[in-house]
Amino acid sequence: MRVTLLAYTPEPEKAIALAARVCYSKTPPRDISLEKARALIRELFARGHESVLEHASFAFLIEGMSRVASHQLVRHRLASYAQQSQRYVDVKHAGFVCPPSIAAHPRAKIVFDEVVDQAQKAYAELCGLGIPKEDARYVLPQGVETNLFVSLNARELLHIFRLRLCRRAQWEIREVVLQMLEAVTRVAPVIAELAGPPCKFGPCPEGEKGCGKPWGKP
Repeated sequence: MRVTLLAYTPEPEKAIALAARVCYSKTPPRDISLEKARALIRELFARGHESVLEHASFAFLIEGMSRVASHQLVRHRLASYAQQSQRYVDVKHAGFVCPPSIAAHPRAKIVFDEVVDQAQKAYAELCGLGIPKEDARYVLPQGVETNLFVSLNARELLHIFRLRLCRRAQWEIREVVLQMLEAVTRVAPVIAELAGPPCKFGPCPEGEKGCGKPWGKP
């Protein structure tokens, strides 16, 4: 699975800061130093003034993600998605995401591989019988790989980070979001600095269901 940052607002941190400055300036500002922009973003975030974060956007290509994880990602409705269509794309030779817990267990891996192999054969046979791809796909397990294009603003991105960087998040979507965070770090380090689950900024809201571990990348 691979995440690529394909496009983003030029100088995203400056764009956010200039948007904030418009609110309090008689004459709209045209430029701001990066140092001042970053200091202002930190201040706004600390005060809970996050709406200006919506003026910076990011677009990611996600390749090789399972349908299990993509179903979770698309629940974030303030982002926009384009996903590989199984109605039109032939997936006879598609890959399947194997969870680490299964890959590490010899017998479980055999069971997994057998099911995937049978599903691929069944899909190919149904297509060969003239069954439309949109119907043949019903035999495919949810672990089948898919590709997505995702675009969203920085505010929604931070919201996703808060939920999906938690250690209790499902392992695959957490891996996806960690890669998104790494990509954002290279072009907007202060936005990345503000990313993390709730435990990075205060007590864990999960209470007794919390993992008991402090925030940190694996």
